[in-house]
Amino acid sequence: MPIYSTNPATNKVVKIYEEMPDTEVDEAIAKSVETFADWKNTSYEERASLLHKVAGLLRENKKDFARLITLEMGKLVSQAEGEIKLSAEIFDYYGNHGEAFLSDTILHPVHGQALVRHSPIGVLLGVQPWNFPFYQVARFAAPNIMVGNTMLIKHASIVPQCAIAIEHLFLEAGAPIGLYTNLLISGERASALVSDHRIKGVSLTGSEAAGASIATEAGKHLKKSVLELGGSDAFIVLEDADIDKAVGWAVVGRINNNGECCIASKRFIAVEEIADTFFEKLQHKFANLVVGDPMDAKTELGPLCNVAAADHIADQVKRAVAGGAKISLGGKRMDQGGAYMEATVLTNMLPDNPVYYEEFFGPVAVFFKVKNEQAAIDLANDSPFGLGGSVFTQDIERGKRVADQIDTGMVFINHPTWTQADLPFGGTKGSGYGRELSELGIYEFVNKKLIRVSELSDPF
Repeated sequence: MPIYSTNPATNKVVKIYEEMPDTEVDEAIAKSVETFADWKNTSYEERASLLHKVAGLLRENKKDFARLITLEMGKLVSQAEGEIKLSAEIFDYYGNHGEAFLSDTILHPVHGQALVRHSPIGVLLGVQPWNFPFYQVARFAAPNIMVGNTMLIKHASIVPQCAIAIEHLFLEAGAPIGLYTNLLISGERASALVSDHRIKGVSLTGSEAAGASIATEAGKHLKKSVLELGGSDAFIVLEDADIDKAVGWAVVGRINNNGECCIASKRFIAVEEIADTFFEKLQHKFANLVVGDPMDAKTELGPLCNVAAADHIADQVKRAVAGGAKISLGGKRMDQGGAYMEATVLTNMLPDNPVYYEEFFGPVAVFFKVKNEQAAIDLANDSPFGLGGSVFTQDIERGKRVADQIDTGMVFINHPTWTQADLPFGGTKGSGYGRELSELGIYEFVNKKLIRVSELSDPF
């Protein structure tokens, strides 16, 4: 089956690739196994050196890589440059701190001596999404290369040029062949690969359906898996919030990456004292966003990743309206020859609406007015997802108390859910399990081996 690289701003095919045949995939796995036998014995210093070289090349070629991201999935080019910068920071972070994270943990048993040693487990399969084609790879690859594992990457089929560029990046940095291997295959074939006895673990960032498929195969074959799935982050605005700052961050939280972000702010929940003011200002900001070519520095809202995605979210809006929701702004596809969707605001979204519990993966904000703080918390938790969320208040201790009651993997106070190298990333409920980034992210695919030294004594 062909794999198409299509520019979502124009819906024009840029390049066409062919999927790898089974024989080539089998050879890639075998090579990764062979490379692991050597890589697991390299020093932390050697592994860190490679990560720093990758980071340096990312920075040197930032503009070229950013334009490639924009070309294939429509991210604003300025944001694409930010993604490359963040990816470099992640590689440097694990190069700088990986050895300390993986040092032996000394235990103090009642008798004898003991320690826990962190050892690599082998070849890993990473199934990566299109919306952050470099960053998503960085947060999976950097810690696991530092651990001593090798990896096979099945990247999203709509960003094949990015996928190929990342593999070339590793080779240019001096990585041995087989340490990082890109597989041009379908999602179905990737799920089937989990059963291969040579693959020891799998990580996926993607949809609930894809996550369920991968988790089923991993469980069936007793393999560790890490899943980062969808999100429907609540953005709570309390009556003591700085409204102008909250509105500014609300726009960033919803429109970043053209709204195609798992941790985007999607449900805006304001207490009644300030709800009308917040809503009016938010809608005004949305209405005045500059829509256009994502390569243009003036553009504030670009296309979605492809026409199918734009059609899907437009259909979600139609179904929401049919279920009783009201369109306050936007609501339609834009006739600009690409995958454009109007910035949209929905109100009157009730639990009996057929899309109430769905994730809107695009520039659609759903607004709710609630009576008080407790109602805001209850509404935030009324979701099958549990990735992130945010609380806006000038009382930081209050914000912490509210955050403690929100059932998600991450909660930010006075900022939309965000990411950086030294903060753990992950969710709960339908948003998946496991953690990436920070110190926590390096321990997902390691063997925490106990080594016990017993006292010399008579066994009888």
